Amino acid sequence: ALDRCYHSFPCLADPARRSSLGLKIALVTLHLIFVGVLFLFDTDLIEKTKHEPWYTALFVLLFVSTLVQYFITSGSSPGYVIDAMRAFNETNSIFRKTSTTSKQPASSKNGNVVITMGSSHSGRNLPGSNATTWSKLVMEMYPPGTSIRSLTCSYCNLEQPPRAKHCHDCDRCVLQFDHHCVWLGTCIGQGNHCRFWWYICQETALCLWTGILYITYLKANISSDWWKAAIMIGLLVILSISLIFLLLLLLFHSYLVLTNQTTYELVRRRRIPYLRGIPERVYPFSKGVCRNLYNFCCVRSNIYNLDRLPTTHELEEKSIPYTCLDLFRCRCC
Repeated sequence: ALDRCYHSFPCLADPARRSSLGLKIALVTLHLIFVGVLFLFDTDLIEKTKHEPWYTALFVLLFVSTLVQYFITSGSSPGYVIDAMRAFNETNSIFRKTSTTSKQPASSKNGNVVITMGSSHSGRNLPGSNATTWSKLVMEMYPPGTSIRSLTCSYCNLEQPPRAKHCHDCDRCVLQFDHHCVWLGTCIGQGNHCRFWWYICQETALCLWTGILYITYLKANISSDWWKAAIMIGLLVILSISLIFLLLLLLFHSYLVLTNQTTYELVRRRRIPYLRGIPERVYPFSKGVCRNLYNFCCVRSNIYNLDRLPTTHELEEKSIPYTCLDLFRCRCC
C-alpha cells in the first residue's frame, strides 16, 4: 500500500518533503481550529455578522489571505546561486552577441551586479564593458588577493558571491541566506525575504484580531458553560504566546530590512570572514533606510542583485557617528 501511495504521490517518498507537508497540514489545521472554535462557540459573533457582515468579511478575508501568503512564500524560490550563475551566463552570451553590432559601452551606476532573468536586453551593471565569466565576476566582488578556493562551496562546487551560504537542508547555496524556515519548508533568502516579511505581518494581524475576539467572548460568557470557557482560555493562552513570538519576529526582521542585514550575518558575524574585522555598529551593505526599503520591496523577483564588499573608504564613511545635522541632510536615508 505504501509503495502504491509513493508511486502515486512521489513527494511522499522523500522524508524531508513528507515532514514539510506534515507541518503545512498541521499549520493549516491550527488556523482552522482557532477560527472554527470561535464561530462555533460565539453566538454573539454570528448575530453581529447578520447585522454587520463587513466586519466578519474582513476577518475571513484576512484569514484566507494569510493562508494564501503562506503557500506563496513556501513555494517561492529563495534565490539560488546556481540560478544566478545560469542567468549571468545567459546575459553574458546575449551581451557578446549585441556587442558585435553595437559599440556603446555598458552603463555602470554602482558597484553592484544586477542580473535580469528572461530579458532580451543586457540587464546587469558591471564595472567594465567587457564580458566576464562567473568566476571573475565573483572575484571582483571581494578584496584583491582573495583566493578562489576560499570562495568555492565544498558541497556545490560553485563560487559563492558575498552574502551567499550553503543550506544543508536544501543542499543548495542561497543568495543573501537568512535562515531555513522549518514551518515553510524552504530557505529564506534574497528571492522570498519580502514575501516572508509580509506573511509574518499578516499572521501577526490575524493572531491579534483573533485574540481580541476571544477576549470579547470571555468577557460576555465567562460565567456560562464553564467547559467552553476553559477551552477558550486554553486557546487564548496559546494564541498569546504565538502573538508575542510573532511580534518579536516581525520587529527583528523589520530591523534587518532597515539595515540591510540577514539573520545569518547578524548571528554569525564574528565567524564570517568578510565581516570579522568590521565593527558591530557598522552595517557594510546598508545603502540608507530609503534605498534599503526600495530594494527590499520594489525590486522585481526576477532580478538577482549581487552586492560587492564595500571598500575601506566606504566603511570609514559608514563608521562615522550620526549627528543632529545628519538628520537634516538625510544621511541615514
